[in-house]
Amino acid sequence: MDLLNKYSHKLIKIQDLIKVIKKFSRKKTILCHGVFDIVHPGHVRHLTYAKSQADIMIVSCTSDKFIDKGIYRPHIPQKMRALNLAAFEMVDYVLIDENKKPLNLLKKLKPDYFAKGFEYTSKGLPAATQEEKNELDKFGGKLIFTPGDIVYSSTKFINSSPPNLDLDKLDLTMKTNKITFEDLTKTIKKIKGTSVHIVGDTIVDTYTKTNFIGGQTKTPTFSVLYDKEESFVGGAAIVALHMKAAGEKVKFTTII
Repeated sequence: MDLLNKYSHKLIKIQDLIKVIKKFSRKKTILCHGVFDIVHPGHVRHLTYAKSQADIMIVSCTSDKFIDKGIYRPHIPQKMRALNLAAFEMVDYVLIDENKKPLNLLKKLKPDYFAKGFEYTSKGLPAATQEEKNELDKFGGKLIFTPGDIVYSSTKFINSSPPNLDLDKLDLTMKTNKITFEDLTKTIKKIKGTSVHIVGDTIVDTYTKTNFIGGQTKTPTFSVLYDKEESFVGGAAIVALHMKAAGEKVKFTTII
């Protein structure tokens, strides 16, 4: 199924969304915000409950540049995450938040409700949630919490069995930029055999993988057992390798 063509009409810019909300001023709006790296059953229940509380449901997802949950995160790029959310029938509009916190969205959209998961209130309001509540209080918006009957973690899903989305990401990138495989073939044929001189740093990233044994009683450190080591070439060196693989004659100059 072509998600881009079928659901991209739900993806909207904030300035356009403000006009939509004004047009339906008598309808109740609710905003849900998150990363949504892997949409799981907990998210589905969260969104379903939120939709039951209002007429129009807006879902915002955090921009890639503000996600710092670990290496190679988010696992799914922002455009694909937004399309995944748009595919749900209960979701009316999706936008990508270009701010670290949703405070700007709350200020500009002024939704009637802002929905958070039950885990955000089980042990008192976290500082970030209190900031959101303070912004809601300024215009009379209400903070609501969806039932926490089922709680999942996108991070745990990804860490336990990371899905391979290489082809999906390539497909989305090509469709977004209107690039066909014919275009790629022509470009590769055009540059094949040309000479390129690349000058730059060589980077080698080495990852040491271990197995957890246990914690120390006297210091806040872990005891681990060495498993294996993997090294990956980066920097200008990987650029040279990619260009050589594309058929170019490459001369590489670096300092090690």
